[in-house]
Amino acid sequence: MRRSVLRLLRCLAVVAVLGLAAACLGQRERQESIQVTPASPSPTVRASPTPTMVATVAPTATVAPTATEVVSLPILVGESTPTPTWLAQAQANLPILSNVQSTPMPSTTFTLTPVPTLTPTPTLPWPEPLEKPGRSKLGLHVQWNNSPEIMEFIRRMKPAVVKSTGDLGFLAEVKAASPSTVTIARLLNSSLSMEGDPVEAARTFVAQNLPEYQRHPAVDYWEGLNEPGIQGRMEWYTSFEVERVRLMAEHGLRCAVGAFSTGVPEWEEFASFLPAIEAAQEHQGILTLHEYDAPTLDRSVGAGLPGQPAHAERGAFALRYRWWYEDFLKPKGLVLPLVISEAGIDGTIPNRPGPKGRGWQDFSGYWVEQGVAEDGIQALLKQLSWYDAELQRDPYVIGFAVFTAGAMTGEWASYDITQVLRHIATYIVAPSAR
Repeated sequence: MRRSVLRLLRCLAVVAVLGLAAACLGQRERQESIQVTPASPSPTVRASPTPTMVATVAPTATVAPTATEVVSLPILVGESTPTPTWLAQAQANLPILSNVQSTPMPSTTFTLTPVPTLTPTPTLPWPEPLEKPGRSKLGLHVQWNNSPEIMEFIRRMKPAVVKSTGDLGFLAEVKAASPSTVTIARLLNSSLSMEGDPVEAARTFVAQNLPEYQRHPAVDYWEGLNEPGIQGRMEWYTSFEVERVRLMAEHGLRCAVGAFSTGVPEWEEFASFLPAIEAAQEHQGILTLHEYDAPTLDRSVGAGLPGQPAHAERGAFALRYRWWYEDFLKPKGLVLPLVISEAGIDGTIPNRPGPKGRGWQDFSGYWVEQGVAEDGIQALLKQLSWYDAELQRDPYVIGFAVFTAGAMTGEWASYDITQVLRHIATYIVAPSAR
């Protein structure tokens, strides 16, 4: 009996030892299953300062621990910690700022800032297409036909004039959509030193550009030089224009002479340009001028020219053309059809009042402050409507081209009227046809 008991006790001891060994082995296996393999050493990187700003990031969902056990992994000092995906995306969208003092980012929970739903601004509908052109003389200067709004305006409103200076191919589409619209074009490489023999210069100019002229039969009139510097050179320029008109006529092409910048020429200089007016009249040409002003288009109306008395219906910038017609062309029987081939707001005019700026968009806030209108678009429409009404008083004016639709570069972005073509159609052009 005693031997049996002893044998039983020995068996129980062996079982206990085996159980303890199994338990230890299982614990080691669990520890090895959660062991972290150290990351490979990363190269030393000098961190850039973090910009001072508040980032709003969607909160990360809390994950409940498992019921069996929670294992806390140690933070390994000196080893790389992977950047969370949400943080990498947020950092990628932050602007790069220089010379900003770093502010440590707290490691607390980020809170989500709700983004309000934007209410879209209603788009002004187009007015009904006109059956025929109205009384309005408002037209477009187009640098680049880069928006369907431009041709939609032309198809619906049948504007008096469209001028282009680079994107000339679309003028054929203009003529197809609105045959009554007068088309004017100028090549971008139209500059000269105005030195040497003006007649030879005109011959070279026409010969170089003739192939391009002939590629665009939809152009009614071709300008030559753009805003020539005629101070002390008016006689040279006049001779150049006379020969250019004659040569172009030999090829069945008609010219727009002049293209003077706003505020020029002076009163006494215009008399020297009359031979070019005569040549254009002989060969069915027209006169083109540019008229800008700022901070408002009518600022200089009523001002006189040097040595000349003031007239309420004329201006030093806008409506300057009336000096030439009333004092020169009408008395001499040289009333040539006129197009103001560039018109609008231009803040680059020197010695003017008002804030800094270039195109009409730069003056919107100023106009509101001065009580011109409740917003910048209404203020622009008010000025264009006034100018349109003034030009309608003069039957020799074909129209004026507002500068500009389809701005080609950021330099001209503040002048761009593409975004307000529907407003111009609705509030200026369409009412003139009623």
